[in-house]
Amino acid sequence: MYFVLAIVLLTAGPIVGRPQNPILPGFHPDPSCIFVSEWDDTFFCASSSFNAFPGIPIHASQDLQNWKLIGNALSRPQQLPRLTDAVGGTSGIWAPALRYHNGEFFILTTLVFDKMPINDTARWDNIILRTKDPYAKDAWSDPVHFIFDGYDTSPFWHEDGTIYVQGSHPWEVSPHIDQMQLDLDTGKGTPQVPIWNGTGGLAPEGPHMHLKDGYYYLVIAEGGTGLNHMETAARSKQITGPFIPAPHNPLLSNANTSSYFQTVGHADLFQDSQGNWWGVALSTRSGPEYISYPMGRETVLTNVTWDKGGWPVFENVSGIISGSTLPVRPLIRGNGPLVTAPDSIEFTPKSTLPLHFAHWRIPDPTAYAISPLGHQNTLRLLPSLLNLTGFDANSAPTPQTFVGRRQVHSEFVYNVDIEYAPTAPEEEAGVSVFLTQNHHIDFGIVCLANTSASCADSTVLRIRTTSTTATGPRPDTIVPLAHPRTTRLEIRAENLTHYTFSYAQIGGSATRVATAGYGLSADVSWGFTGAILGVYATGNGQNASTPAYVSRWRYEGVRQVIIDEDSG
Repeated sequence: MYFVLAIVLLTAGPIVGRPQNPILPGFHPDPSCIFVSEWDDTFFCASSSFNAFPGIPIHASQDLQNWKLIGNALSRPQQLPRLTDAVGGTSGIWAPALRYHNGEFFILTTLVFDKMPINDTARWDNIILRTKDPYAKDAWSDPVHFIFDGYDTSPFWHEDGTIYVQGSHPWEVSPHIDQMQLDLDTGKGTPQVPIWNGTGGLAPEGPHMHLKDGYYYLVIAEGGTGLNHMETAARSKQITGPFIPAPHNPLLSNANTSSYFQTVGHADLFQDSQGNWWGVALSTRSGPEYISYPMGRETVLTNVTWDKGGWPVFENVSGIISGSTLPVRPLIRGNGPLVTAPDSIEFTPKSTLPLHFAHWRIPDPTAYAISPLGHQNTLRLLPSLLNLTGFDANSAPTPQTFVGRRQVHSEFVYNVDIEYAPTAPEEEAGVSVFLTQNHHIDFGIVCLANTSASCADSTVLRIRTTSTTATGPRPDTIVPLAHPRTTRLEIRAENLTHYTFSYAQIGGSATRVATAGYGLSADVSWGFTGAILGVYATGNGQNASTPAYVSRWRYEGVRQVIIDEDSG
């Protein structure tokens, strides 16, 4: 049995006091964070985005408590057009390693194609991105590609100027950490050399190299990204090894505990302006049951002590972060919102989609228009051929019309107004809780197919669930919609285990009808990503043309729940 350690009431303003986990709630896994004194003593964090676009969100903070989205490293389709080829919900962009050197920011990351052999270099497209100003619009460069048979590549600048890259080499029989030398300008590298096999845990990955007190510390993740996830380390007097494991490995893990924060691992280390060490890692707020975690893998922070000549010692991850605190200095710079800020979006003329909005893969830009003629203060959606399940619940050879924002609160209310009246069978527009193409719940206005009636007489509200891990097929929920017009659609997380869906027609009946709750555990708790709440329009496999007009977009967090270890 758990007890509630803290329920954080939500406000739109900055957080004051001791930092609390998660620092980047919602779909923000595989964090890599740095502290850059030259940029006004600012912390910067990058996280994985998988198939979401724009990709690799960059957050900044000056107090480790208030984090603001300042940009996305992948912001232009031409940077990485092959993102459209990534197949499966666990494909796409993995584990960006963010570093700063000689006045420039660098990211090394891997574009992963899931349907290729695990030890085939064609499966891994490793790239280098760079910028001198992370706040600038479209700040990050076009990528330089380099060959590395594996993933999770991370750079280290040696004192002699040589750049060493560490990455995970995924041989199925004997996975290990490899090292190579790399020219960041050209992408030319030396052959890969194994440097450490880890401690025997599944999938040694996520390596980062640190130099301290004459030792090169290689800190990696092991155990897979589930309940056995952990962080281990080894060190050597030479950057090329041999590496001797820490005597107290694993350095960080919540495996075999009753903590609400589970799957802790894939860590990165950095110091603040006062010399204090910190660690970031990914974690799911799932408890050891590992069933209900709709926000997926989130970024958590923990205090680290690192004595001279010793090993880093991580505090266990929990809701309240121990150790040193910094003064509250909410970041002003940047065009994006604080990570937990509410949405109140009107789609005014000449505005653009907010920085924190995301699509699934690269979108068709013609499918979206803000304040089109005759529909001021709306976002027009043109329907895509494919729905959110796509071609086969894994791939989407043509773009899907969908745009949303990450769920970042345990409980929230999200609603939009949609002006929409379908004119052909299976034309549909609505709102969705979207995790991947094979895990989503859609609440849409749809003209039923296989009916002799016209769409004017056969348009309904439909809740349809796509989930490959559910215990059985879920029947559609159908609600008659007498007069399609502007309809307010709402998704609400009432508690930690269920969403509810409701609607109200604007300009007609004001009756609000709540539909059945849909459990989170089977439908949107799975894989590497977290829930995205958004709007969609589709012909469900048929060519369609009826536009949907979205207005009055609202998202508000109700509360953030932190649950800690069993009190006995």
